[in-house]
Amino acid sequence: MFDILKMSISALLAHKMRTVLTTLGITIGVFTVGAITAIIEGLNSSFESQISMMGSDVFYISKGSWFGGYESWINARKRKPVDVDLADYISENAINVSATSPMVNRHRTLKYKDKSIESVEVTGVNHLMPMIEGTEIDAGRFFSESECRHRKNVVVIGENIRKEFFPDTNPVGEKIYISGHRFMVIGLFEKKGKMLFNDMDNRVQVPYLTFSKLFQRRNRGANIAVKSTSTAMLDDSKEEVRNLVRHYRHLKPSDEDDFAINQMNTLVDMYNRMTALLWAVAIGIGSISLVVGGIGVMNIMLVSVTERTREIGIRKSVGATRQKILFQFLFESMAVCSIGVISGLLLATGAAYIIHTFTPLAAKVPANWGILGAGVVVLVGLIFGMWPANRAARLDPIDALRFG
Repeated sequence: MFDILKMSISALLAHKMRTVLTTLGITIGVFTVGAITAIIEGLNSSFESQISMMGSDVFYISKGSWFGGYESWINARKRKPVDVDLADYISENAINVSATSPMVNRHRTLKYKDKSIESVEVTGVNHLMPMIEGTEIDAGRFFSESECRHRKNVVVIGENIRKEFFPDTNPVGEKIYISGHRFMVIGLFEKKGKMLFNDMDNRVQVPYLTFSKLFQRRNRGANIAVKSTSTAMLDDSKEEVRNLVRHYRHLKPSDEDDFAINQMNTLVDMYNRMTALLWAVAIGIGSISLVVGGIGVMNIMLVSVTERTREIGIRKSVGATRQKILFQFLFESMAVCSIGVISGLLLATGAAYIIHTFTPLAAKVPANWGILGAGVVVLVGLIFGMWPANRAARLDPIDALRFG
């Protein structure tokens, strides 16, 4: 077996350029599949951690469905706003709910001395929001129920705000201006990074009653964040809250819901559709490239059989069996494929590193790349190498010795 492998490698090294050119199709195919797989793997890892941070036991009451399409958006515009007081109503009457909070937001300009930051998301929430979001406070504290009820001008800021306004000092106790209104910084959110392309560190939160007083002159509605008592009770919580909201909004049994209950599985479904499209593109391009590469391997192996016909005849005349000839050319075919697969995986690994380092996209080398590569080598090598190898093995030694 070792002698057969040695002869196969020697035959390939004798025609280096031809071998390299033959593997280009396989290299391109493996690189395409590998690079897209690395992106999907990185996105999966990032997406799972982000979803877990947002809470699998949390859902939201809104006017319309997330990503429901144009028709859903039009219908939602016709509905009356979700009242911020709905959060208290749910909290007081629901059994399977552990916390609720209104969520009202606008983009506003922040100022501190001679510095300013444009278009920062300012969100009005109540004192329970850290428990709902699972948010940690890195310095200071979150505002209290009393501060919310009395509409205090207090604010908790994100890491990006701290770096811009207070790079060398503790922000707690400092005063900043939000659209001309002075607020005291009482807390700093723990750094969270980007979440679904949204920078979670470029935000501030204030008491929702303060927000309504200063930034929302008329009722434009809110979202209500609801935390279930547990993930296992999520479906019961949603159904209970749905009935409470219908009662709060005076809907008759025959009336359709004029609100929507959204949760993270909506984002998961959208994400799965997106990655399914990426997989389809990867498999399509990769399959075409591998077929083209496989045809190239078959062609070069047929040329090799023709060039070495006399050699095959000599080997058969001195005792080489048909099986040994067959294995020799199959090994050569798989060796050619191995060069293409290794080159493609190395290029894909380099591309994954560049994407991860220099772009917002996550990319991660999957642990099963070795299995993927071995599978491609065996599959393409056997399928496209079998005919040339079988042709070489079936040559008549006498006719082969007369060749050339």
